[in-house]
Amino acid sequence: MALATELDEAAQERFVFEPLPPIPRPIHFPFPPIPNPLGPLADLTGTWGGKGFNVIWRPSDIKVDPAQDRFLELNLTDDSIQFNAISGPIPNRGLLQPDINMFGLTYLQQISDANLNAGLHIEPGIWAVAPATTDPAEGPTVVRMASIPHGTAILAQGTAKTAAGAPSIPNINILPFTIGHPGATFNFPEQNLSIPTSFRSPAPQLVGITQAMVDNPNSVLHAAIAGQTILSTTTLHVSTTPTAPVVGGGTANTAFLAGTKDGPNAVSASVTATFWIETVKGTPNFSQLQYSQLVLLNFNGLSWPHVTVGTLKLNVPVVVPPWKIDTRLPVGFRPGDPIDSGKPVETK
Repeated sequence: MALATELDEAAQERFVFEPLPPIPRPIHFPFPPIPNPLGPLADLTGTWGGKGFNVIWRPSDIKVDPAQDRFLELNLTDDSIQFNAISGPIPNRGLLQPDINMFGLTYLQQISDANLNAGLHIEPGIWAVAPATTDPAEGPTVVRMASIPHGTAILAQGTAKTAAGAPSIPNINILPFTIGHPGATFNFPEQNLSIPTSFRSPAPQLVGITQAMVDNPNSVLHAAIAGQTILSTTTLHVSTTPTAPVVGGGTANTAFLAGTKDGPNAVSASVTATFWIETVKGTPNFSQLQYSQLVLLNFNGLSWPHVTVGTLKLNVPVVVPPWKIDTRLPVGFRPGDPIDSGKPVETK
């Protein structure tokens, strides 16, 4: 295993994106004034680990007895994410505007049920930054590209901002609603932990899960930072159905999930997620990553919320020099050169 890891790392070191031909006058720093090609993603590199909570309404076979269309799965989770910087600029060629470079990270997320020590989720993907564009007219954006082995691929695009202090984490619920009508919600008995049912996770899986968590999964995030002094927060908000001016994004599903004319088995219709990269006061200060993700699964005429939240600490930090991410950084941004400008640098 150690040898395989070393070989993987060596292969990663050898791979460097190289636009052919080089993009003229590239923007080296997509998110001014951050003097790093990765912009707000720069603090993610390394390995993170922590705890979280997962809630998913999943379909139940209506052809068996007793017949019911839904099952509520609840999991306390162990969560880990490893981020690795991609060497070199990722070229995008333009037809209606000049070419651009993106910069990014590969990642691998693994989530297990903390009570049963059973794997729940594995997700390889890429986070990337894109510079401001003229066609479409957008400011700098962040992009998350993910592949989920149940049969869904997502591309979620959005915004990033950094501010002093703690994040503002909204409440969230798991009420299903009529497809296309989020105000037409339904309450089902499985949501009430005091009501016995065979259509909810069994008792051994529910140890440590409270009614408050089911009612508002983001309360787990609130509890995790209670008593902390958070000095600054970078907020990454992405969606597969972003609002203007961000126009990118979407989901794709296997035939099994998408279903037939009779309706989907459980199609992932949309994904919205917010990640908070936090600097927490301590001795010394430390980095913390929180996230809340909402997936809408459509089946049997309703949109069913699937919410996953987590709070992770940076266990293995990795500092990647900017010149290893953008191999074409001009003089002034190489080892030993002072970095005195956070504005986009253009080379002729």
